[in-house]
Amino acid sequence: MVPPLARVRTHEYELSAISQISTLHTAETQYYSQFGRFASNLGELGPAAADLIPADLARGVKGGYRFALTGSPTGYTIQARPVSYPDRGRRTFFSDQTMIIRESWDPVPASIQSPEIR
Repeated sequence: MVPPLARVRTHEYELSAISQISTLHTAETQYYSQFGRFASNLGELGPAAADLIPADLARGVKGGYRFALTGSPTGYTIQARPVSYPDRGRRTFFSDQTMIIRESWDPVPASIQSPEIR
């Protein structure tokens, strides 16, 4: 059984990951507005480039989660996975230009087919 404090911390990491995904959506919207295309990776959104997200998120790790962003001419995808499953999170997340955040309740990465967060 997981101690109550550990569950609270895990939940906080998960909420932080969801918040960072929202930050990435905002950054991609701004990037598209400025450059007429989506950023192809996190680095393009970071301080050394467009300066739309903080350096730690641009490096791909923040708040106990590892983030990946892949852009294309028609959209982008975001993956978020716990750095250490299940200590840092029990869920993986996926989102894209639709801004719908999807989740998977196991270490298998969430995808477009995963259920939407409610």
